[in-house]
Amino acid sequence: MTGSAAETVRRREGTGTGSHAVAGFVKPGFEAVREAFLENFERRGELGAACCIYHRGEKVVDLWGGIRSRATGEPWEEDTMALVYSTTKGMAGLAMALAHSRGLFGYDERVSTYWPEFAQQGKGGITVRQLLSHQAGLFALDERPVRSLVADPDRLAIVLARQKPAWPPGARQAYHGITLGFYESELLRRVDPGHRTLGRFFQEEIAAPLGIDFFIRLPEEIPDSRLAPLHRPRMAAMLLTMPLPLTLAAMNPRSRFRRCLLGSELPEENAKHVYARNLEVPAGGGVGTARALARAYGVFATGGRELGLREETLRQLMAPAVPPVHGFRDACVKVEMQFSLGFMKPGPKTPFGHPSSFGAPGTGGSFGFADPHARVGYGYIPNQMGTHLDDPRAAALRRAMYHAIGETDPDHA
Repeated sequence: MTGSAAETVRRREGTGTGSHAVAGFVKPGFEAVREAFLENFERRGELGAACCIYHRGEKVVDLWGGIRSRATGEPWEEDTMALVYSTTKGMAGLAMALAHSRGLFGYDERVSTYWPEFAQQGKGGITVRQLLSHQAGLFALDERPVRSLVADPDRLAIVLARQKPAWPPGARQAYHGITLGFYESELLRRVDPGHRTLGRFFQEEIAAPLGIDFFIRLPEEIPDSRLAPLHRPRMAAMLLTMPLPLTLAAMNPRSRFRRCLLGSELPEENAKHVYARNLEVPAGGGVGTARALARAYGVFATGGRELGLREETLRQLMAPAVPPVHGFRDACVKVEMQFSLGFMKPGPKTPFGHPSSFGAPGTGGSFGFADPHARVGYGYIPNQMGTHLDDPRAAALRRAMYHAIGETDPDHA
């Protein structure tokens, strides 16, 4: 526990499994975030979770608590990590932004400029911006991304390059649920002088310099005692809380939505460990702490000086998303969502932060984002998976955060 305002709060776990600590600290003035965090356990079905917030470069909230593992009853500790699914896309987006800042590629250049084989099957005109914004029509692969394929970047690159897009570039938006990270990583391998994968680039250029616990490639040496297994909700809950078109797509095994998520099971496929080790699924396999999310986004929200980020790159991340020809209604998710340069942007169905914000939510409720207008970096990770498009637990914490810094909640302004 750290900070002069540090305190431990005891509460009764709602399922009758005993008393578990909610610990950490909040800076004076941010008590509303602590109350929202506690209310998540009392009123919103929280099991174990962590929330961290940086404001103007200072850590102002760092909370964790509840149960790490329902099977053992062990508590969520200060250094507990969990799988965050698509919240990983934001960390991958930060890595790609840093590569852009270093002049390794241009967002409006064609992907095939850096990766000639990518031009196969009519993909020669696809720009990096279109690819990173889910507008390339490459939301699924003809060859299923099994572990042996994903673990072999050279073989995977061949499969990626020969994939035929579902429609002309820039015509439609379709959530590249898993493929996005594979394409990002191969592009990065082509332009990085060290030919590093995205996971290695992130670890060496962002995680290590910032001292954060977040892994796109979880190493063998991380003990299971630090990892929180995810607990899934009942399907009936999803039927009541998700938009009907999305629910119907989720129930159809041939839908674009189901196809775009093939490979999302890989991060949990391990007989020996809680999560898979030494495997990169950069669009959905990240494991880390809320503290890591908040710190990384907090650096970008305040200019990125610690990483040498160029102002021009940050301006691109803050800019409005460029819509495809047929608008932002997603052909996979079946609702309107706005994506730009590897991130989600705030929109009517996905409210968070001011318009300049950029981040990524993950299946089950995890969320991380930067709000440069408010100079905020935010991270939230639960292990009880939720069933809402905008998770009420994360939303409650965001509302309390904006209240604490004296701003109207931009979600409801």
